[in-house]
Amino acid sequence: MLKIKSNNNFKSLWIIGHRGYPAKYPENTLAAFEAAIAAGAAMIELDVMLSRDRKLVVIHDATLERTTNGNGGVVDFTLAELKRLDAGSRFNAAFANQQLPALSEVLDLANGRVYVNIEIKSNAYESHHPPDAVEKQVVALLEQKRMMDAALVSSFEVKILEQIAGMQAAPAIAFISKDPADKNTVRMCTGLNVFSWHPDCKIVTPKQIKLMHTNGIRVFPYNVDMLQDYIRMRDMKVDGVITNDPALAAQWSGMKKAA
Repeated sequence: MLKIKSNNNFKSLWIIGHRGYPAKYPENTLAAFEAAIAAGAAMIELDVMLSRDRKLVVIHDATLERTTNGNGGVVDFTLAELKRLDAGSRFNAAFANQQLPALSEVLDLANGRVYVNIEIKSNAYESHHPPDAVEKQVVALLEQKRMMDAALVSSFEVKILEQIAGMQAAPAIAFISKDPADKNTVRMCTGLNVFSWHPDCKIVTPKQIKLMHTNGIRVFPYNVDMLQDYIRMRDMKVDGVITNDPALAAQWSGMKKAA
């Protein structure tokens, strides 16, 4: 059984498929997630927002134009309407049958096979905390699917993480950041019992990694898509890399360190 909080197997870098496998498949689709799993990813990362009828839909952008044949905001359409869109052709005509998945579909695909990193988009946060707030729905669905131990819920929005950390039963949480970590970052992360910190790989330094590791926080940098970045992350002893090409990262993971 997959249990992220008690898994200490970080001797080799975890490969985390960012939005699945977007280097070769349309991002955040079932095809991309299946391909990431087949490529050997230890975890798949995805983005979740609410539809107009407040259902959990997997998509990165707040608008539809970049990844689908739709127009307008995600929140302007019901899940059923969003499911009718083509989420593959803009990437490649060969993927014309791909839909925007509901979060439940991705969890069913991943269950028992791979860890799941669910990023809740900052613009999905609601300060009045309705009973069906996105973070409450995500946690309830993980509990329903019996995947609480196999999931990591991440966000740039600290208030979302605070809401989850305060729940009686909560999955592991992660803080995403474009800014370097300092003592205030660590104080916030330890206060919320954050499992991991997800920085842009360009800002990561050995000092920040040591700061996080000293406080029991894992480090999973993102945008690790070039060999030189992979080697730099590996040599700084991060715990995993979030990459757009998990198959290529898997090849790099087989490379020996220079003598």
